[in-house]
Amino acid sequence: MCGIIGYIGPRQALPLVLEGLGRMEYRGYDSAGVAILDETGELHTAKKAGALVNLERLIDSGEVALAGSVGIGHTRWATHGGPTDRNAHPHTDRPGRVAVIHNGIIENFPVLRRELEAAGVEMTSDTDTEVVAHLLGEAFDRGPTAGDLPASMAAVCRRLEGAFTLVATHADVPDLLVAARRNSPLVIGQGDGEMFVASDVAAFISHTDQAVELGQDQLVVITPDGYEVTSFTGGDPDFRPFTVDWDLAAAEKGGFPTFMDKEIAEQPAALADTLRGHFDGTHIVLDEQRLGEDELRTVDKVFVVACGSAYHSGLVAKYAIEHWTRLPVEVELASEFRYRDPVLDRDTLVVAVSQSGETADTLEAVRHARRQRARVLAVCNTNGSQIPRESDAVLYTHAGPEIGVASTKAFLAQVAANYLVGLALAQARGTKYPDEVGREFAALSEMPDAVAQTLTLLDPVRQWARELAGSRAVLFLGRHVGYPVALEGALKLKELAYMHAEGFAAGELKHGPIALIEEGLPVVVVTPSPKAQPMLHSKILSNIREVQARGARTLVIAEEGDDTVAPFADMLVELPRVPSLLQPLVATLPLQVLAAEIARSRGYDIDKPRNLAKSVTVE
Repeated sequence: MCGIIGYIGPRQALPLVLEGLGRMEYRGYDSAGVAILDETGELHTAKKAGALVNLERLIDSGEVALAGSVGIGHTRWATHGGPTDRNAHPHTDRPGRVAVIHNGIIENFPVLRRELEAAGVEMTSDTDTEVVAHLLGEAFDRGPTAGDLPASMAAVCRRLEGAFTLVATHADVPDLLVAARRNSPLVIGQGDGEMFVASDVAAFISHTDQAVELGQDQLVVITPDGYEVTSFTGGDPDFRPFTVDWDLAAAEKGGFPTFMDKEIAEQPAALADTLRGHFDGTHIVLDEQRLGEDELRTVDKVFVVACGSAYHSGLVAKYAIEHWTRLPVEVELASEFRYRDPVLDRDTLVVAVSQSGETADTLEAVRHARRQRARVLAVCNTNGSQIPRESDAVLYTHAGPEIGVASTKAFLAQVAANYLVGLALAQARGTKYPDEVGREFAALSEMPDAVAQTLTLLDPVRQWARELAGSRAVLFLGRHVGYPVALEGALKLKELAYMHAEGFAAGELKHGPIALIEEGLPVVVVTPSPKAQPMLHSKILSNIREVQARGARTLVIAEEGDDTVAPFADMLVELPRVPSLLQPLVATLPLQVLAAEIARSRGYDIDKPRNLAKSVTVE
């Protein structure tokens, strides 16, 4: 979840490291720090709790000399130890000759810490990372790997349990950086006579689009002229060069006040890019398909595993996949999936949905499914990340970089990608003829325009959000595909505005939740189409009347021309008419804007909600 970057080359490292940290601050902003190796072989560090700007002020004060062409930097999302100066990375060994930055969790660090303390090492932080710095310094100074930094790092990594990406520099070896990864992202940037290493390509995209994705349990030695990859467990090297398919402009605000505002506006393009190239006129086409149609044809059950917003996209997928394929679909929180011993076999398809492709819980769910011989299809936004690498087939969402922590365009792209998975299964199983698949895809292809139209209709939502900023709680109701939309709306409000928010299936109101209704409570209702789903529509009208009768204020999201719902709405948001199964692609947008505007009115940073980081790479 933390952001890490390393640089080695002919230029001054500090500006490049700080630039990279600025582009990755969404990965963690509890503290930040840098270590720079100067030309005399001295290692200098600076670190500060809080946002990156605090570190920049410390550096600008001139208290620390940070000149040199080798450097590493870190933005932290705290796990072991609070967000303080002493716990900020980088961490060093006792002589101050080695510096280490880390993303992940060292699960056996208490044992390692006791071992070091018994040997007389005095710890200066509460982190798990510091033990790595001391172990690496000790391995380099004496023993079978003495004087060999890569071998020392490999030996230390073999002792570690958990998830980690590590980058280290040593004052005695000024001509290289060494890095390693297990269950946590690491990517190399290959420039002209200079090299970068980072947890995200956003850190170096302004300098090179040539990148290398490292596989599991890999160690890389980086010099200004290149890199060498080995496995620290003795296996074969596993790495994949690729070209980043977006540019610096995609990782900047582009005139918008926040990244989230920009990413909300980018949703029509993200949706169009996700659909592009996935239908050849007769068949749905996946990006990486190591599953043949004969294997998809034998699938008799589908699990969708995901976390957070991706989980809500899976709940939408359940309605579509079951409708189109007549297969049973279970949607599981990835964090619970492998612990409840799900029934899987060779004819089970597990669809793993993850924006980053590195989500720890989802990755472990994929591995559990593979051990049970189930087939795995990944829906992912990050080319070459670990979940796609370990899956049998992949469908990339092509949403581009999403910097705002609360997912917007990545979520919408996941919903669309899940529809494509459903159609791919339907064509393989023969539950839809090619012309029917074509018609469904044609309807999907019209959705970017519907999303663009919806975005022009949301100014009243912003006004209503400002009026609701002082509210204590908000409830969200929906039926059918509107139910997962309600869950997503509640999650957005919790993430951004730190308000109590709950999403309910509207039919459950009378089974308990209606007790929460009180005078003035805002209730957001996602209403199905009166023409396509008249029975559900009439039932949700009854639900609206029930909450209004108890004093609730209602924001009703409905299809344009739905005159029957208007009398029961304190505020009405009309959406373009779209097929019922596709309604989430437009109905989600007002809820994104509502949450963002309430948070903004309450004075919160909507790009950096407290306690959250973009990619959850630890369980």
